[in-house]
Amino acid sequence: MSAPTPELPRHFIRQIIDADLASGKHAAVVTRFPPEPNGYLHIGHAKSICLNFGLALEYKGRCHLRMDDTNPAKEEVEYVESIKEDVRWLGFDWGAHDHNASDYFARMHADAVRLIEMGKAYVCHLSLEQMREHRGDLVNPGKPSPWRDRPAAESLDLFARMTKGELDEGAAVLRARIDMASPNLLMRDPVIYRIRKATHHNTGDTWCVYPMYDYAHPLEDAYEGITHSICTLEFEIHRPFYDWLLRALDTPAKPQQIEFARLNLTYTVMSKRRLLELVQERRVGGWDDPRMPTLSGLRRRGVPASAIRRFCETIGVTKHNSLTDVALLEHATRDDLNKSSPRAMAVLDPVRLVIENYPEGRAEELEAVNNPEDPSAGSRKVPFSRTLLIEREDFMESAPGKYFRLTPGQEVRLRWAYLVTCTGCTKDAAGNVTEVRCTYDPATRGGDAPDGRKVKATIHWVSVAHAVDAEVRLVNHLFTDPDPLGHEGKDMMEFLNPNSLAVLSHCKLEPALAEAKPGEQFQFERLAYFVVDTKDSKPGKVVFLRTVTLKDAWQKKKEPAKAGPKK
Repeated sequence: MSAPTPELPRHFIRQIIDADLASGKHAAVVTRFPPEPNGYLHIGHAKSICLNFGLALEYKGRCHLRMDDTNPAKEEVEYVESIKEDVRWLGFDWGAHDHNASDYFARMHADAVRLIEMGKAYVCHLSLEQMREHRGDLVNPGKPSPWRDRPAAESLDLFARMTKGELDEGAAVLRARIDMASPNLLMRDPVIYRIRKATHHNTGDTWCVYPMYDYAHPLEDAYEGITHSICTLEFEIHRPFYDWLLRALDTPAKPQQIEFARLNLTYTVMSKRRLLELVQERRVGGWDDPRMPTLSGLRRRGVPASAIRRFCETIGVTKHNSLTDVALLEHATRDDLNKSSPRAMAVLDPVRLVIENYPEGRAEELEAVNNPEDPSAGSRKVPFSRTLLIEREDFMESAPGKYFRLTPGQEVRLRWAYLVTCTGCTKDAAGNVTEVRCTYDPATRGGDAPDGRKVKATIHWVSVAHAVDAEVRLVNHLFTDPDPLGHEGKDMMEFLNPNSLAVLSHCKLEPALAEAKPGEQFQFERLAYFVVDTKDSKPGKVVFLRTVTLKDAWQKKKEPAKAGPKK
């Protein structure tokens, strides 16, 4: 196996793998991504996906996809299929290694019987509340269960009855017999099996007992020959049990659990339980709502998979929890789309612009570049006429000194068209501007003046006679606070952004966009990057979602303040 390329950051997990390969501990690298199918994946999972599959690719090993389906009450086939779709969309493939925890239920059960026979597990009848009372705390040792020393034969019989469904839920559990005085509370005889009389989406009604995740996780890793079991930092305290179980059963494979800091992102939440609350309370339109941090929501919003992969590589891998600025994700998205998105003109808040000296009834086609970043993208024809539509904010009747757009007496450039000079405006009875008037210089076709004079502003436009209608949805942060879960005593719902989705119904677009297909992406010049909604767009009704603005908050944060006098 060849070593990874030296330009990649040598984070601590790479260093561990490098050492394991160099020492001969492992001949190949085998990782896994083991989601529980109880919800849709979010961008926090993307960090784990990119890390586990990425390391397997980097070291020419393999990565398994494994559904942690140990809780039939919360898992659904819908979630299984969405997880597979998300992993594929991110650009990864598990090949033949599509596994489920339920594939190993019989083997796990047999290992539980072995633990009982070895005196390392017992059936206990304490309730959950009683177990909490018996567990003790960080100062005081736990108190043994009254059934801790029952004969193995008795526990074997009871476990068999649990398995057959003869005992009710909550009547008994199987606990590992470890150390009730351990400083790690999770080592004080943890529950490893409980009774659940629920239909499983894979195994049906075959089982009445199901393994706990802490029991299933190390065994699945061992059964599959995983070499490096990479988890988020909250599982660090679970590692002693992981190692204890593999030693107790003397599994042939001895995977190493390694923990890294999970991704926390500003202005959203990274908890499937919290995201489920948003869905169930109808605060959003579903798991794929474009405001959601789910991968399906980001995909619908138009965030490229390549941008997410780059973002995950940029934020790196550490052992320290932190809050990552969402501006970094937006920067990666903007950088990707800038290179790939064709340009188009769209007016979201239109007001008429009449060119007084342009011949009535005349129309012409102007050449517009599709993507200045990609010469191979070519150009397109844009129709131009006497009456146009411009953004309402691109005109001010009484403008401040540094306003360079349309105001009486000021000349601007119409993108790809002509230089025009504002002559005034028309208002309705309420004083609202209904029409802006101007004259054009016919010699400036294409936007440049033969005499070399310069203008300080370029504005976009569409021709009234040729414009097409569209609905445009401006997607904003879901929460107003960068850390909505970081306020003790307050519910995250208090920080929901009432302006997280603005729907604009009377937008006017250049005619070529009438043929835009769901999933196609564009930069609306001077505005933002948009995508044709894959869910709500229909023939005759195009809906665009804003993916990300053109302004780059992250780049501004990186740039040092410029010295010198203010102008």
